[in-house]
This record gives sequence, structure tokens and C-alpha cells, in this order.
Amino acid sequence: MYQRPDLYLKRIFDNVDRDRSGSIDAQELQAALSNGTFLPFNPETVISLIGMFDRNNSGTIGFNEFKDLWRYVTDWERVFRSFDRDNSGNIDFNELKQALASFGYRLSDFTISNILRRFDKHGDGTLYFDDFIQCLVVLHNITAEFSQIDTNRDGRIYIHYEQLLNMFVNTKV
Repeated sequence: MYQRPDLYLKRIFDNVDRDRSGSIDAQELQAALSNGTFLPFNPETVISLIGMFDRNNSGTIGFNEFKDLWRYVTDWERVFRSFDRDNSGNIDFNELKQALASFGYRLSDFTISNILRRFDKHGDGTLYFDDFIQCLVVLHNITAEFSQIDTNRDGRIYIHYEQLLNMFVNTKV
């Protein structure tokens, strides 16, 4: 039986909204998301997601924000599966390298290794789905900050130390 997506999402939202407040906090959202390992979604990723979709800065998301977040996560899940070539449920170094290249990041193996190490929460040299999302959100936000200064688009910026600090402080991670 076909079910309208909004009704399906509303049922999920209502089940996750345990306190019946009409909004979902980080703990409730974490319970709604799956990273494919039967472990809770990475708390840092959950907080990042709420930060991205919490339009009124309440620290929670309402149903309309939840719909947008769900669509975002579902889209990233498709991307994740397309790069998980061996269907292992995680992204290894070579798969991450391919993913980043396809997104326009031209990075050295050394930098990719550092990125992998930074976001590998399980210490097994791979990224699970929630870690993959967090990695890409952070890279996107850092790139956006960098692009504001790289006005001639040559991939280089010349900044003072305080500017660098401000870039990191202003970057939503």
C-alpha cells in the first residue's frame, strides 16, 4: 500500500518526539537515525545536523525542519552507498578518495589520510555513514569559509593568524 511521504515522516517524527513537545532534540534525533552498525549515530554528527536545519536556533527541530533533514540524510545515504563499492557498510581510503575527487576536492593522499583519521570514530581506518556525513559537512563549511577569502578562485589565500583563527571560530563544525 502506497503511503504519502509526509504521513510516513510524520509517524517517524511523532515516534521520535518522546516528550511530545512538537520538536526533536539531539537525543531524540540520534534515536531516529541509523549508521548501519546498530550503534547510535555519532553525537557530533547529530549536533551538526540539528545546527544545519534548526532555522529558529532553538536547539531542536520541528516537523518541517525534520522533513528537510530526513531528505538530506537520505540523499547522503544514496551517495554513501554509491561510493561503498565493496558494500562493506563503510568507506575506506580509496572509496573516500574517489568520493572527494567526485565532489571537486583535489587532495593529496596525505591529506585524505588525515581526514580519514580525523573522522574515523571506530579506529578501523574507515568511515561509517554518520562519520561520512560529518566529514562532508565539515569540509563543506571549511570550503565555504575559505571561498569567502579566495576571491580570485585560485585555491590560495594569504591571511594573518587572527584571520585563520576567525575562520575556524566561524566555521560550523
